[in-house]
Amino acid sequence: MTYCVGLLVREGLVMMADTRTNAGVDNISTYRKLRVVEAGPDRVITVCSAGSLSVTQNALSRLHAGILMPDSGEIETLARVPTIFRAAQVVGQALQTAKKAIDEVVKDDSIGTDATLLLGGARDGQRPRLFLIYGAGNFIECGPDTPYLQIGETKYGKPVLDRMIHFETPMAEAVKVGLISFSATMRSNLAVGLPIDLVTVRAGAPKIEMAHRIEPEDEYYAELNDRWSNALRAAAAAIPLPQYASEPDPALFLD
Repeated sequence: MTYCVGLLVREGLVMMADTRTNAGVDNISTYRKLRVVEAGPDRVITVCSAGSLSVTQNALSRLHAGILMPDSGEIETLARVPTIFRAAQVVGQALQTAKKAIDEVVKDDSIGTDATLLLGGARDGQRPRLFLIYGAGNFIECGPDTPYLQIGETKYGKPVLDRMIHFETPMAEAVKVGLISFSATMRSNLAVGLPIDLVTVRAGAPKIEMAHRIEPEDEYYAELNDRWSNALRAAAAAIPLPQYASEPDPALFLD
């Protein structure tokens, strides 16, 4: 269980992920799902993971060793890829290979091995790019029209992002809206929970600008939760009641 989101605005890239892996009255554990998988003088590449932990861990281990790419016949690493697009291809191959290997061992359809990744990064001062990578190794790229991608438990946070995020949103505002989407998700699903890991990459600078973990005692996040709940209640109260609710017509329901 997880919720991860990548936000790609004009000012840069925001990557966020929760850390909850199991949920229940007496069964809650955490695991880091947002990682900087490559950082050097000319590049930064981050990955968020959702789904089978065994598959994503296997894929990340393969990435560190290097991936044999079918199209080039060479072993490639994220430290040497020429573009972020090529990084997505390498990570997709690693995820596909890891899933196939584990499926061959498990051989049990009742054990889920589905996994998805968000890959975001920048190289050589170019604009950051953001991809959603599926277990089969294929992927889609984020664009300005819908400047975010989600994986995991996406449905509760999506309405917030649809209404509030656009390509011109300042990056600090994008961080705030992303946290609101997490608040909405956690309110409705106990399988997503704190801490939240957060990374930002400024456009034109291939490095991590901010890396932060929001813990349960974080004062800003607590205030954001309260303010968002109060704002929703106030907005609902300010909307006039529907006329048909105050003047029902029982005749409509008579045979």
